[in-house]
This record gives sequence, structure tokens and C-alpha cells, in this order.
Amino acid sequence: MLQARQLTVEVGSLVVVASATFTIAPGGKVGLVGRNGAGKTSLLKVLAGEAQRTSGSVITSGVPGYLPQEPRPASRAGSASGLAYVLAGRGLDAAAARIDTLLAAVEEDPSERNAARFADAEDAFKVAGGYSAEADVRRICAGLGLAADRIDQQVDVLSGGERRRLELARILFAGSDVLLLDEPTNHLDSDAKEWLMEFLRSYRGAFLVVSHDLLLLDEAITRVLHLDEAKVVEYRGTYTQYREARRRDEERLASLALRQRTEIARLTQLGQSMLRQSVRRAKTGQAILSRAERLRRDAVTGPAKERHYQVRIPKPPRPGRVVLNVDQLAKGYGGPPVLEDVTFDVGRGERLLVLGLNGAGKTSLLRILAGVSEPDLGQVRFGTGVSAGYYAQEHEGIEAGRSVLDHLTAGNPTTPAQQLRALLGMFGLTGDIAFQDAGTLSGGEKTKLALAQLVAGRHNLLLLDEPTNNLDPPSRDAVGEALAGWPGAMVVVSHDTEFVSELAPHRVLVMPEGTLDHWSDDLLDLVSLV
Repeated sequence: MLQARQLTVEVGSLVVVASATFTIAPGGKVGLVGRNGAGKTSLLKVLAGEAQRTSGSVITSGVPGYLPQEPRPASRAGSASGLAYVLAGRGLDAAAARIDTLLAAVEEDPSERNAARFADAEDAFKVAGGYSAEADVRRICAGLGLAADRIDQQVDVLSGGERRRLELARILFAGSDVLLLDEPTNHLDSDAKEWLMEFLRSYRGAFLVVSHDLLLLDEAITRVLHLDEAKVVEYRGTYTQYREARRRDEERLASLALRQRTEIARLTQLGQSMLRQSVRRAKTGQAILSRAERLRRDAVTGPAKERHYQVRIPKPPRPGRVVLNVDQLAKGYGGPPVLEDVTFDVGRGERLLVLGLNGAGKTSLLRILAGVSEPDLGQVRFGTGVSAGYYAQEHEGIEAGRSVLDHLTAGNPTTPAQQLRALLGMFGLTGDIAFQDAGTLSGGEKTKLALAQLVAGRHNLLLLDEPTNNLDPPSRDAVGEALAGWPGAMVVVSHDTEFVSELAPHRVLVMPEGTLDHWSDDLLDLVSLV
């Protein structure tokens, strides 16, 4: 069970949740929705106990399983294997290590005391499902699209998408009574999404999910919590049913607000006209004006409309005919190479889509192209007049402790602050957000900031790794439309079929083979699969 009572959450000095009260009983399947920056991620962090609440209370059954937007196990697992990291979700890695230690003690000194300690530890391990645990972990990981050989690798050599799947596998394996999932389908292919939705449909605990995946919200939830302007409003039903109910609420509120405004205007005009008449009528007029003021004070406001953005990317400087040449690239992380003999080029204005399963080396390739990491073999050569901008799926260029505006100023020191703030506003990062610590932004807001940095840089080659992840639908549409109409060159990794369809790439590079082919809409079915 999960229960929030009069819960208030602040980010910086901004209240993002005000006096929210809700309960999710065992078996409750709830979606938390709202625009980017509304406070969904901040609310989930508080519910998970990873951030402080301003006031109110949170009660959960045991320790909730919390999946943040950004993968985090690399820093927590060190050099452990993916399998060991998932087993640690139930403490079974430590239990297995203790059994090995006690067995060694029995072999060295087969005393009754040592034998009893070993037997007790083994019985507890067996009751906890220790002997079937590895098979359970591999089944969950396979369902989420993690290959068996990848979970035997060290966590810190896995890709961002693989680490996120691993974190999700650890949470599901741990068996928590409460799940708090922030964009759980990011980096999942269609088969893994279907597996996850089936798991959530049969899950007996309480779960709260933040997602912009409309299929997940329609298939796996039965209630919606809508967060906007610091208020949480509950709706029954699927996401589609919520949208219809909210549309009706918006129409009702808009009609009521209009009637109230009309009545306030009528009473104000009547009262003011009576003030200029007899003393008796002036007193009546004053009473009417007081009534109008009370109505104005208590009047409802019209519903907040869904925000829409129009993103404009400036025309890039004209480079040479060939902007990028990659020759026999290879990269490994101590095991089998993730890249081997990858060769291709990108022409001026060309859009190259990189396809491949998680772990196929897509992110490694983009990191090498961006100069973030070095290849083991091969060369990367940029053409004449090329300026490359890199969008990292894990927001590596965004640093906690620095303001949003500072991130733009650092790369554009001669651009007036007013112009940079206008650029932030184009992405919906308005008002005091410019001075907010960038580390406190939601995943969607970090995506917008990273894209704003690209736009400010006036690049003519963009290296984009899942650029639409975490964006709400209006923002995703605006970014997709802007990139589709931009005439510069791009190398793009994306699982977003709508975005890829709108982008209309010219060629496709299939990893890990490094096979080049012309783009065809017939390949769209592969985008969500890889």
C-alpha cells in the first residue's frame, strides 16, 4: 500500500505539489501524468524516500521498488556482474557469499558448531529461493530484452539502455509491495514492453508509474493522477478514458468561468452606475459591488490548456560535401568488441539512422564520434567547416550545481542573456527555471535543456542519442517537427517510430555488423524492435 496525506513538495523555492492526498491499495495500478516540469519525478522521489518532503506524510508497505529516469547501477555496483547486481536486490548475493564462507570453515574445521551454522544459513538461503534465484533473474532479464551473455558482464561496461533494463530487473526481482516507476519503457523494444505490461497487469502490489508511453498507460493502469499547477486530481479508468474525462472537465470549467466573469461584469457595471444616484441607491450599489468582489475572489479559473511549443532551429553554416568519414572503427571494454570494422560516411544534409539491439554499440559509436571516448582502432575524420553537436541520452553535459542559464552561457559567452533566455523559453523552460539548479530538473526538462544547448551551438552536424526520450507529447511533436525541417546532417539513434517516420532518414547503419543500406519505410517496424 502507498498513502500520501496532505503532501507538499518543493523544488528550490517552487511548490510543485501542494497538500496532495491519495491512496494506492494493493493491486492498485495508477498512472501519474502531467506536462514536463509539472513535478512528477520530484513527487516520485519523495514517495520513494529519496528526497525530502516539505510537509505532510508518506506511508508505504516496506521499501518501495523505485526506478528513476536515469540509470544508476554503474555507480552502485562497481565491478560486479549484472547478475550479481540483480541478485543483490533481495540480498541473495551476500547470502551466497556467506554460505561459501561457512562451507570453507566446515572444510577447515568440521566441528558441530560450524556444521550447524552452515546448515542454518543454507536452509535460510533455500527458503528465500536462493537456489532458483539465478534462473528467475535470467528469466526476468530475458523478458526485458537483456541477453544472457550481457548480464554476465560487469555493470560499468553495459550501455545506458542495458543498465536501465538491469535496474528494472533488480526492482522486479526484489519483490517489493510497492513499485514507483519513472518512464519504465525507455530503451525497451516492443517485445520487452509487452513483457513488462503483462508483468504489471498481473502484479499484486501497488504501483505508480510516470510514463509518456500511451500504450502502457492504456494497457496497464486503472486510475490516473493528473498533476498540474501543484494540484493532484484523480480520474478513474485508462489514459484514454482520463483524456475524455479531462476534456469534459475543461469544457465545464471553461463554461463556469465564462458565466462567472459575465456575472461579475454585470454586477460591477450595475453597482457603479448606482453609486452616482441617490444615497439609498448608492448603498445598494456598494452592496452589489461587494457581492461582485466576493464572486471575483471565489471564482474558478479556466482550465490550464495543454501547452504547445514551436521549436525553430537556425539554418546551419554550410560545410563541405562530406561532413563525416568513419574508417574501420573498433571498440571493446575488456570482453568481446562492441564495435568492429565499422566504416561509413555522412554527406552534407544527410540523415543517418543507427539501428541495433541494446548493447550493439550504438551509444558507444556516438560517444566516439563526439570525442567523448576513444576508439581502440580506426579513425574519425570531420569534413571542412564541420561543427558537431552531441546529445547524450544520459544528459552527460548537464551538471548539478550549475543553473540552467549557466549551461547555455558557458558555450555561448558572447550571446546576450536575454537571447539565451528566449531560447530556453522556446523549449518551455520559462521564468525562474533559468536560474534553477540544472540537477533538479525533470528528465523531460533536462532533455529540453540539452536540445537548447545544441540549438545555441549553431552546429551543422548533430549526433543524437534518443533525443525524444522523456518528452511529453506536445514537446515531442515540436522537437520532431523542428529536426525534420532542419537542413543539417544528423547521425541519430532512436526507438521512437513516430519521430523516425517524421525525420525520414536517408540511410540506415545496422549495428553491430556495420551494414549500410538506404532507408525504406518498411524498416519502421524494426525501429521499435531494436
